[in-house]
Amino acid sequence: MYKRLIRPILFWFDPEAVHHVTFNAIRIVSKIPGIPALFKSLYAVNDPRLEREVFGLKFKNPIGLAAGFDKDATLYQELSNFGFGFIEIGTLTPLPQPGNPKKRVFRLQEDQAIINRLGFNNGGVVAAVERLKKNKNVLIGGNIGKNKVTPNEDATADYVIAFEALFEVVDYFVVNVSSPNTPNLRALQDKEPLTQLLQTLQIRNEAKPQSKPILLKIAPDLTNEQLLDIIEIVAATKIAGVIATNTTIAREGLVSENKTETGGLSGKPLTKRATEVIRFLSEKSNKAFPIIGVGGIHTPEDALEKLEAGASLIQLYTGFIYEGPALIKAINQELLRSNLK
Repeated sequence: MYKRLIRPILFWFDPEAVHHVTFNAIRIVSKIPGIPALFKSLYAVNDPRLEREVFGLKFKNPIGLAAGFDKDATLYQELSNFGFGFIEIGTLTPLPQPGNPKKRVFRLQEDQAIINRLGFNNGGVVAAVERLKKNKNVLIGGNIGKNKVTPNEDATADYVIAFEALFEVVDYFVVNVSSPNTPNLRALQDKEPLTQLLQTLQIRNEAKPQSKPILLKIAPDLTNEQLLDIIEIVAATKIAGVIATNTTIAREGLVSENKTETGGLSGKPLTKRATEVIRFLSEKSNKAFPIIGVGGIHTPEDALEKLEAGASLIQLYTGFIYEGPALIKAINQELLRSNLK
């Protein structure tokens, strides 16, 4: 029903406006008695064979919602009813910021893709913490970044502020230095500043009574040499793992009208490259750390490819928008079938 009826209507309108309208609709509908249970019955697959234990956390299934969808942690509880095993909120920054000027989100329907240049638009970490205090058993990842006005030499302080604020209300952290939409942010992926940033966070983490997993989210545009640096950095800093990958600045092979828009490209064109990065990291590190695979997952087969390439968990974003919540159920059902073979 989603692809035949709901999606065609939604795709008539501006993507960012539709996002907010859809959020409000889900929130309102979910307050009706019986609706959350209905969503769960339609989309959730509960089977102990789907459970995964990764970096010390127990996931009821390996399919998560990627960061960027519920930036401000306003709908994580309702979204979990669609069958996700975990929800990643953010990217959150210490101070609220509006992000880049609109229009800043573009559909590429012929390519089954989206280009966004949102720029970490969010209401700030403090407001999100208050909403997360109301969490009822949803496994939450906290994706953190720096404010646009913060120079790179002071970026570590921003990450520390967000880390400390979120520590009691999330289950794991993601350090986002790979968005193409904040000026100069990707320079923090260079070996020296990235090592320093992660070491600083790990010192804070290890000083806690109970530390929490810290992951690094990387760009798909890194070279093999840079990916080898990432492997060394993970080993040196002892962080828990890597999320591969963020959006890409590449534009090869696109046919849609909006293909020349600046920003990060997500969706089907990223499928192959994201899988390549996962496989490279897994093989070259001898599976030394867990990888969350994200990028161009639109079918159960796409999900299986990511897992077979070395991902321990996967995340959806653009595939969720194009395929709807039935994709989550289809992937989990395919995982059960493949496990039975």
